[in-house]
Amino acid sequence: MTIRAAVLETMGLPAPYAESRPLKIRDIELDDPGPGEVRVRVLAAGLCHSDLSVINGDRPRPLPMVIGHESAGEVLQLGPGVHDLAVGDRVVMVFMPSCGGCLPCQEGRPSLCEPGAASNGAGTLLGGTRRLRLNGQPLNHHVGVSCFAEECVVSRRSCVRVYASLSPAEAALFGCAVLTGAGAVFNTARLPAGSTAAVVGLGGVGFSALLAAVASGAREIVAVDLSDDKLALARELGATLTVNARDPDAAAQVRSATNGGVDYAFEMAGAITAMELAWAITRRGGSTISSGLPHPDRRFALPPVQMVAEERTLRGSYLGSGVPARDLPRYIEMYRRGQLPVHRLMGEQLALDDINRGLDRLATGQAMRDVVLL
Repeated sequence: MTIRAAVLETMGLPAPYAESRPLKIRDIELDDPGPGEVRVRVLAAGLCHSDLSVINGDRPRPLPMVIGHESAGEVLQLGPGVHDLAVGDRVVMVFMPSCGGCLPCQEGRPSLCEPGAASNGAGTLLGGTRRLRLNGQPLNHHVGVSCFAEECVVSRRSCVRVYASLSPAEAALFGCAVLTGAGAVFNTARLPAGSTAAVVGLGGVGFSALLAAVASGAREIVAVDLSDDKLALARELGATLTVNARDPDAAAQVRSATNGGVDYAFEMAGAITAMELAWAITRRGGSTISSGLPHPDRRFALPPVQMVAEERTLRGSYLGSGVPARDLPRYIEMYRRGQLPVHRLMGEQLALDDINRGLDRLATGQAMRDVVLL
């Protein structure tokens, strides 16, 4: 069948993207789902900095590729062997498929699935297949999802059934922003009530971490960003202190206000300067946790004597260290109960033809979670 999709053919084109148009809207061919796969009508897809990182070359991927990884949709067709979904089910796509059989999966850590990581890096679905073609030539899949398209074929292990009553725009945010940001707080940090926390970088992931810190009962929550507008929203959502990262005394302000630093600092910007700031505002005995993904060539200078003498911890958090099939229903129920007001993070709603303009909004750091409605 033929569908419309946003295809990335060249990485590193300059901004403004509305002019250079790195994403070309093409008519492409989508094959039927194979064994263990499903075909999904994409209803909404969030614009995430991880998409921009592929487009600008910070996260190299095989090209040409249909981009997009945060989305919600409706099941249209089941491949052979898929018996636990039905046509018409609403699903949220997950950007790390889990095979269920490798050692990390057996340990309950599907975000570290080894075959899933290999297929994502190769631009295939789990198992090595490609279901996208342009003029008869294969197109690569973006982390097993490729949701900037009218429809997509994904592994059954790349989607989680959700409540049909949740709007597509709301549901899409749970596939990456909420799963990653809230998961870093709930799963990676296991943030105790009464502790202190800081979030450096207020994109969709960072704001989700802030909401989770509020829900966890942190007594002090510091929000750090370059945007005064985002800092104002952070105060509305529960931050007890906001600091503009451009201030040369930002780290000193946080340490002074928190009696030496916070128990948990979450780096969510994907920049080395943000990592350095997050480390600098973590107290003795505290933990610095990063969900950011800077260019793979970038390095962070960690002083080992400080880590040892102060018993500091530095941890990574991918996909919120979560189990999507377990965590997504929990987070959605928290949202329905008003404990994770994710709707406050939603930005502009775009058509697929406006996606390059959305990239410009994303690149400025001013946009909230813009969503493409298909």
